[in-house]
Amino acid sequence: MKKNIVNILILIALIVVIVLKLSENKKIAEQRVYHYDPNQPILVHSFPIKTQSLVIDRNYTGNFVSEQDGKINAEVPGKIISIKVNEGDYVKKGQLLMKIDPTMLLAKKSALDVKIKGFRDDVKRYTALVKADAVQAIKLEKAQLGLKAALAERRSVVEQIAKTNIKAPFSGHISHKFTEVGSYAAPGMPLLELTDIARLQFVINVSDDELDLFDDDKVYPISIDALPGQKTTGQLAMIASKANPSNDFPVKFDVQNTRDKSIKSGMFGTIFIQKDLGKNVILIPATAVRGSAQEPKVYVIENGKARLKNIVITKHIGNDVVVKDGLKSGDIIVTSGFINLFDGANVTTKEK
Repeated sequence: MKKNIVNILILIALIVVIVLKLSENKKIAEQRVYHYDPNQPILVHSFPIKTQSLVIDRNYTGNFVSEQDGKINAEVPGKIISIKVNEGDYVKKGQLLMKIDPTMLLAKKSALDVKIKGFRDDVKRYTALVKADAVQAIKLEKAQLGLKAALAERRSVVEQIAKTNIKAPFSGHISHKFTEVGSYAAPGMPLLELTDIARLQFVINVSDDELDLFDDDKVYPISIDALPGQKTTGQLAMIASKANPSNDFPVKFDVQNTRDKSIKSGMFGTIFIQKDLGKNVILIPATAVRGSAQEPKVYVIENGKARLKNIVITKHIGNDVVVKDGLKSGDIIVTSGFINLFDGANVTTKEK
């Protein structure tokens, strides 16, 4: 019995010791924990606002493409009996390039000519007989309908015969030949590729926030990678209304080729863009912006306190943003030290 009492007393003593130790540890931990004082000034880095002249310089790499470039296809079937051009030849619009054998079509036209003559004779004969009331008028009508159908079919055959002469739809160079004499041409089959490099386009891809750098009435210098020291110029022709798979927008410039046509379709180059944004531009670090992209805000320091204000951003330039509204010259904004910072907080500043 005494032994049980002793064990109970020892257990109670151990519990008391543990409770006292835990209480002591709690006090030590509370002393080490930082207790935030909302009235204590918060150290932040500041940035004084100044208006400035701002000119943006950008270089974009792109490539030259021909303004007119396309494959010439067969429109009627047949055997190719002659090719008048070779790769690299310059041809003029309307020039004969290739000929498809028209023998079958000419035979069909001859047969139709005979058929048409027969219908015309029938119409002439039935017209006289109907006037004499010797035959029914329906026979004349059938002959007239047959004549119309035969004439329409003949016109179609004549058009097909004309299409056996493959002609250049525009002036340019033969950049590729897909067939040879003796091959069979089927409708839609590519025969030649024609490229006009007298006028070119220079194409670049631009992110959406830089599309306003380009002006319709401005001419931009372009260097050609393959022709060191030689430059040309380009005028804005088109900004695509739809982004490509990379979420960039194709921008095209009209380019006049050199007299000797030294710029080839597919060559690479660099266009140089310069945009003057004006003299009273407010540019701030992007790190100062709080809130969302739709409702950007900054902390402005006024009388030792941080005040959260709405701003209007018009452009991102590297690690900075251009502010259109919400700030003025002389304002001081917070650029870092946002931990525990809130609207109306006391701050002490360190200019960054």
